[in-house]
Amino acid sequence: MAVNADKPTRWKNDIASSVDLYNEWFLAFAPDTYRATRVETTKQVAEALRLTGNLRFLAPATLAEHPAILPMLRMATAPPIARDRLVGLARVNKTLVHTMENEQRVPPRMKAATLKEELRRVAAIILRLADRDLFTWLEPGRAPTAQERFRASTIVADRLCGAMADPIVRNAQERRQLAKIKVWLEAKKYRYLPPGDGTKLETMAPGTFTFRLNVPAKLEGGATINIPVDTVVMPGQGRTPSTPLLIEAKSAGDFTNVNKRRKEEAAKMAQLRANYGKRVRYILFLCGYFDSGYLGYEAAEGIDWVWEHRMDDLDQFGL
Repeated sequence: MAVNADKPTRWKNDIASSVDLYNEWFLAFAPDTYRATRVETTKQVAEALRLTGNLRFLAPATLAEHPAILPMLRMATAPPIARDRLVGLARVNKTLVHTMENEQRVPPRMKAATLKEELRRVAAIILRLADRDLFTWLEPGRAPTAQERFRASTIVADRLCGAMADPIVRNAQERRQLAKIKVWLEAKKYRYLPPGDGTKLETMAPGTFTFRLNVPAKLEGGATINIPVDTVVMPGQGRTPSTPLLIEAKSAGDFTNVNKRRKEEAAKMAQLRANYGKRVRYILFLCGYFDSGYLGYEAAEGIDWVWEHRMDDLDQFGL
């Protein structure tokens, strides 16, 4: 029996309460979160400037050794350039740029000569498009003052944080949601299993929980993939049902994006069912802008949910 998915008469009030809760959090905490990230990013940009001689030179070896500076370098150009635009301008392999930015490394299987040449092209584009109005010392070919370097670092950090504003807020919200789940479960005497202790879905002891567990699943072709799950809870001894509860923390600051992403949960549910049977229990933990269209879609896929503003509904899932 469903807890919330089969009660559409409650959806309207729940949606309003969820939006209010998200807005209260955003107004109270998002500015501080963004500001703290900007301060840290400014330090990282300053380090990138140091590694590149204040953007007066950029060797392929520097990019190979410090691939994490690439997003900052893209924001140091006029105009700032997106990843795929850099790929096109430098005429390099898309995998190179995306691996450097997503994994903070260069592709391990790329041949050394090819890697060096493609990094040289990337460096050439960055230096060619470097924002001369921002890096005022480049045109006269002199060293910057401390004030000029700090000002440039701050502006590049603003550009980078602006481009990443949604992920910054979303990551902060996810951390907050998981912290609330942890407090709720520990109040119920559940024991937390830290990441990296060899925790597996099928061997979790009753009365335990963990975060960000990779659940293995086989595809039709035989390949095995890992399905990341935000929270996995094994109900306490004697609880019914005795199967793990998989919880996906979801937050949203507007109604548009959730309807673009709603198929993600359905696809994950289908993969879990295909591997672990129809008894698999997978629910959403919602805070923010989730409208009746989103809820109806998830309900039709057999996915139930708990609202953050009414966390005690978790009790009805046997916890």
